Amino acid sequence: MAIGYVRRIRSFCEGLEPFPQRGVARDDIRPGLRLAHFERRVVVAFTVTPELVRIGRIFYGGRDYAALLDEDAE
Repeated sequence: MAIGYVRRIRSFCEGLEPFPQRGVARDDIRPGLRLAHFERRVVVAFTVTPELVRIGRIFYGGRDYAALLDEDAE
């Protein structure tokens, strides 16, 4: 079910709060950017500050997230 999948993604994102250094640092794309993979199909792009974890984008499938994030920066 689609709603179940969305709930799992949301739960995954909420789980970044207690463990914000999860994922891979991608300062080469954008300073402070981290990427975390979810269920082999989803990439969550987020940044971490001392106060919060900010989810920037959620990408599905084989999207070229580096190019899309670069477009967002412009």
